[in-house]
Amino acid sequence: MKVAIVGATGLVGNAMLKILEERNFKVTEFIPVASEKSIGKSVFYKNVEYKVVSAQAALNKHPDIALFSAGGATSLQLAPLFSQIGCRVIDNSSAWRMQEDIKLIVPEVNGETLSQNDFIIANPNCSTIQMVMVLNPLHKKYGIKRVVVSTYQAVSGTGNKGIDALMQERKGQTGTGVYPHKIDLNVIPHIDSFLENGYTKEEMKMSNETCKIMGDTNIKVSATTVRVPVIYGHSESVNIEFYNDFVEADIRVLLNNSAGVQVVDNIATNEYPMPEIAAGKDTVFVGRIRRDYSQPKTLNCWIVADNLRKGAATNAIQIAEIVYAKGWVK
Repeated sequence: MKVAIVGATGLVGNAMLKILEERNFKVTEFIPVASEKSIGKSVFYKNVEYKVVSAQAALNKHPDIALFSAGGATSLQLAPLFSQIGCRVIDNSSAWRMQEDIKLIVPEVNGETLSQNDFIIANPNCSTIQMVMVLNPLHKKYGIKRVVVSTYQAVSGTGNKGIDALMQERKGQTGTGVYPHKIDLNVIPHIDSFLENGYTKEEMKMSNETCKIMGDTNIKVSATTVRVPVIYGHSESVNIEFYNDFVEADIRVLLNNSAGVQVVDNIATNEYPMPEIAAGKDTVFVGRIRRDYSQPKTLNCWIVADNLRKGAATNAIQIAEIVYAKGWVK
């Protein structure tokens, strides 16, 4: 089992290294890949030092699985080259997500749709992954009509440069310029570029990807995505309108019994999901579960997850585990 990580020196690439080891994924040969400026640098996997190689050097080794986290342009260029040699590409960028013939996968939601013919598989947006983990079991039971979501997204979602910007500003230095405004002691309601409809690309990703993953284009999703001065862990305030009514207690039981989801919701003891408790974990936490008193058949909740793990690296490796379990790679 030859496994390549394309973008091995980045934040998500480093998380992939760690999670491959944690989950004891079968790797007989590890191939770290990065941009030209990183070739020759060292990365460590299972306490063994590996030198970063070029994409062409990786192609020459004929990997079985390639985990991509190197940006959309790189993915558009390289993913077809890897897939053409029989390598299964699992891509973390937005490059392939909405292409009709490419599967967009959250294993707990639609992993069963993968087939032996899928050689490029898209990993969804981090904020979408944690939301559909909660929405999917609710949709199956009650039918979701509309979702209104506001996100509170950590700076690590922008990679090392986002963390650097926050840390520099916190020390009183000028930031890296990665954000249009100061991020320390501030929140910025602007993630990715604005579109003609007034929404950002990040907001439209949440809408479009949710419908594709859950296989229902009738679900309406309106998102506002916000960057906050938190290092790890995205949070979301979600308002969900159903076709069918519900009992709050049943919602809690349903979600607690859903794979990968944990209810943390005891207001008497101030227990609710926070980035601090989600950091370093693969679980999607949900709390502040309560009926919307302003209109019928509507629920409010608060969802938190580690954006580098379940929101990116862990989800990708879970996809790889399905591919391996099916016997599509050996």
